[in-house]
Amino acid sequence: MSPDYTAPILTVDGIVFQLSNDTRELQVLLIKRGFEPFKGAYALPGGYNPAGETTRQALDRVLAEKTGIHITDLGWLEQLYTFDSVKRDPRGHAVSVVYMGLGRNMTPGHDDIVQNPQFYPVTNLPELAYDHNKLIAFAHARLKAMITDTAAIAALLPPSFTFTELQTAYEAVLDSKLDKRNFRKKIMALDLLTELSDQAHGGAHRPARLYTFRNPTMQSIIPTFG
Repeated sequence: MSPDYTAPILTVDGIVFQLSNDTRELQVLLIKRGFEPFKGAYALPGGYNPAGETTRQALDRVLAEKTGIHITDLGWLEQLYTFDSVKRDPRGHAVSVVYMGLGRNMTPGHDDIVQNPQFYPVTNLPELAYDHNKLIAFAHARLKAMITDTAAIAALLPPSFTFTELQTAYEAVLDSKLDKRNFRKKIMALDLLTELSDQAHGGAHRPARLYTFRNPTMQSIIPTFG
């Protein structure tokens, strides 16, 4: 090894998307940095990956320490991409292994240890540190593609859901309104769902049918909606 060799910094970052009962918007988990660089700015939860930890283990530790959320709280987790631009971190060359996770109705921790974690609408983000706006845009594009050819949307839904909830989830991810009749026709033609005997009750409307995915981990081809 050359005596001039300097190893880059290895970090992990987590892009955690969720839907909640309180909003129809896709949200992403952010923290407020307590230290330089970018002290006081919002950022994705991330941290160093020391020797002896896999990137997945480092991600679980960082999420737990900084947000109070564990990867076991997620319905979907995948290693998204490795970002290695030389000047992305003012402290030096940092290589970041980025994971994307999906969940529903998650509540970040609020104590003296975590770093003011909050979920923000993807379409209305605060100014972000580093290149994290680009990372979120990359992940959002990946998520849009994923829900057209996998059942990843299931991770953003409750175990049983109405057709309206299913369409709302697609619209939140795609940031686009879908034609109700066309959406139902395409979904039903794919035979992806199982109709349950229970029904959803609420308000003055008649009970709605409940569904679940036959297999939430399947890799079925779902056509583009719209």
